[in-house]
Amino acid sequence: MVDVSAKPDTERVAVAEGHVVMTGKTLDLIVKGNATKGDVLGTARVAGIMAAKRTSDLIPLCHPLALSKVTVDITPDRKLPGCHVRATVKVKGPTGVEMEALTAVSVACLTIYDMVKAVERGIQIEGIRLVEKKGGKSGHYLAEY
Repeated sequence: MVDVSAKPDTERVAVAEGHVVMTGKTLDLIVKGNATKGDVLGTARVAGIMAAKRTSDLIPLCHPLALSKVTVDITPDRKLPGCHVRATVKVKGPTGVEMEALTAVSVACLTIYDMVKAVERGIQIEGIRLVEKKGGKSGHYLAEY
């Protein structure tokens, strides 16, 4: 791991996003709450939050961080069709939270897949990326769309 002990604690925020693409029929099942495994969106949201908190256990060289905020928002989109997943992670510390935000999105997307894979195997997880990062030495980053 990189030594961050000399770096000052600053407020850092990272936002990541991804998409889960499926048929309209599968999306209807999710939105209506009729999936066999239960509440897909609620379960995926909690899974994403839990994943952000466990990032250092999953990614070998990530620092364990005392996160101060994790939100995972999942928005059904009939045009896609599918779900947009967006995570925001915040910490006051010597290193950023990009990996925590990306891990939250990845696990939330995987959870959506897992909960409806029996209905549709061709679901695709796409576009997982860092959208925004604030704080630290490198300053503000905002992805171009």
